Amino acid sequence: MGFFDKAKGLISKNTDKAKGLINKNTDKVEDGIDKAADVAEDKVPEEHADKVEMAADKAKEAVEGLADDE
Repeated sequence: MGFFDKAKGLISKNTDKAKGLINKNTDKVEDGIDKAADVAEDKVPEEHADKVEMAADKAKEAVEGLADDE
C-alpha cells in the first residue's frame, strides 16, 4: 500500500466521521452558520448583506445534504 492509498483511506475515514457529527448536530451547525452570517452582515456594507444571507443559505443546504447522505 502506497502513501497515497494510506492518505486516501485517512481522508475517507475522517470524512465519514465529519458526516456523522454533522448528522447528529445539524441544528447546532445551522445555528452556527446563522450566527456567523449575522456577524458578517454587521461587518460588510449594507448592499452586500443579501450575498451573505445567500451564502448562509447555501451552507445550510450543504449541511442538510451531508446529513441526508448518512
